[in-house]
Amino acid sequence: MKVKDVSLDELISLAVSSSGLCVQIGPFVVKIRTKEHSFLQTFALLYQDFELAPNDFTDFHVEMRRPFGYRHWLKAQIIFCIDGQVVFEPFPLSHAMPLFEWGLNWYIARRSHQYLMLHSGVVEKQGKAIIFPALPGSGKSTLSSALALRGWRFLSDEFGMVRASDGLLQPIPRPVPLKNESIQVIRDFAPSAVLGPLFPKTRKGTVAHLQPPGSSVEQCQQLARPAYVIFPQYQVDSDTVFNPVPKHYAFLKLASNAFNYEVMGATGFTRVRGIVNACTCFNLIYSNLDDVIKQLDEMIAEDGSHEL
Repeated sequence: MKVKDVSLDELISLAVSSSGLCVQIGPFVVKIRTKEHSFLQTFALLYQDFELAPNDFTDFHVEMRRPFGYRHWLKAQIIFCIDGQVVFEPFPLSHAMPLFEWGLNWYIARRSHQYLMLHSGVVEKQGKAIIFPALPGSGKSTLSSALALRGWRFLSDEFGMVRASDGLLQPIPRPVPLKNESIQVIRDFAPSAVLGPLFPKTRKGTVAHLQPPGSSVEQCQQLARPAYVIFPQYQVDSDTVFNPVPKHYAFLKLASNAFNYEVMGATGFTRVRGIVNACTCFNLIYSNLDDVIKQLDEMIAEDGSHEL
């Protein structure tokens, strides 16, 4: 049963119960407990295609609640509490959804060391996955979103989760936090795209979350094989330019974009080396989404097989 198959009242009943609202998010089961109806309403929109999970085993226990004490009366605030720990300062109550997304990202990055976790977008087509490692502001989320809206399978805009055991990519499709100008870019690019409410004046500016494609969510347990590593950089009014990069450059840049490369030790080195050796690697400069997607479609169509 999916989130969209139950009413908002039923979601609220689950979220306030001791068993909690348990949702399958990629490889993880997340239990959510909260009394905040506005948060659950936004959650129900953005996570509507996600499967409800049994509560017999959960990876993360999240509580979204208001702080205790006088601050609750001075200004409506919300706290992200995970596994019994409050890990951030309170956010305005109206920013509950961005807090949930950022808090879950933070905890996944700190706790999921069974994966090499690359800070990257990941998409896949015809069995060939592209990893887009990049720093914030590079346009990786916008590009990953645009590809997803043109039929590519969306694995993530934040985590390239590489299994330590075999180097395959574990999908974790979730709502994409588009920021500032990217919101209107995606609205113009795909007017039918489902976006949640605008959250102005967050710590990253104005944020709106793009609902991930239902087909990608349904395939969240289907692993993907890396075929390309492309380091994107949005540049205003630029042509679409793919520049091949040498393997040693790609290795250093990919390792520096991993959340836990040092933590994984030799396994991290082996996995990054395996990806770089198996993949074609480029730097990408782009501005026009239609043009870059056309070239990526052609690249995949002309490509042969890749072995990791």
